[in-house]
Amino acid sequence: MDLSSFREEYLKGTLHRKDLQEDPFRQFDLWFKQALESGIPEPNAMSLATATADGRPSLRTVLLKYFNEEGFVFFTNYGSRKAHEIAENPETCMMLPWVVLERQVIIYGRCEKISRMESLKYFMSRPKESQLGAWVSQQSSVVSGRKLLMMKLQELKNKFSNGEIPLPSFWGGYRIVPHHFEFWQGGPGRVHDRFMYTKQEDGSWTIERLQP
Repeated sequence: MDLSSFREEYLKGTLHRKDLQEDPFRQFDLWFKQALESGIPEPNAMSLATATADGRPSLRTVLLKYFNEEGFVFFTNYGSRKAHEIAENPETCMMLPWVVLERQVIIYGRCEKISRMESLKYFMSRPKESQLGAWVSQQSSVVSGRKLLMMKLQELKNKFSNGEIPLPSFWGGYRIVPHHFEFWQGGPGRVHDRFMYTKQEDGSWTIERLQP
C-alpha cells in the first residue's frame, strides 16, 4: 500500500525559545495540562522504549501514572519483558504523542524501581478489578488461551473475597529520571520546532533548538 499521499499540514502553532519554561518539568506540566484540556483520549498514554544489554530494542504503550521533579512513574509486572530489559539496561526513552495538538514530548532517562511503599500506595488506590489483574498475569509469558486466565481470575476473586487484596511481590513501579527532554511542535512545510533540554552536572538545564 502506497501511503505517500497521506499528508497533513501542521498549522496549530509554533514554539519559540522565549515561550519555554527554564525548567523542563514545568514545561511538561504546562503542555500536559493543555493536553488534558484538549480532550485527547488518555493523554497519559506513552510509548516506552527499552533495550537489552546488547542493544536489541522493544517498544510498547504504557500509562504514565504520576510525575514530579523526581521523574515519571509507570507500573508493571517485574517479570515482564520490559522489566528484564530495564534490569539489563536502565537507559530508557518515553514519548507522548499528542497528535491532535501536533505535539510530542520525548524524554530520555535512567529507569529505577520505586520503593515498595510507594508502589503499595498506588496499588491501594486502584479499583479491585485492576488489583486482581495485577495478580492474574505472568506478563509476557506464553499462555494457551484466554480461558485459562479467566479461570485463574475467578480463583483469585474467591481467594480475596473477604478482605483487602495485597500488593503482589512481583508487581510495582518504575521511575524514569530524565537527563534529556525534547519538546516538538509541528510546523508548516515540515519546518517543525524542536527544543532539547539537557541536564548538566550541576543540576541545571541547557536549552538548544534542534533542526527539524
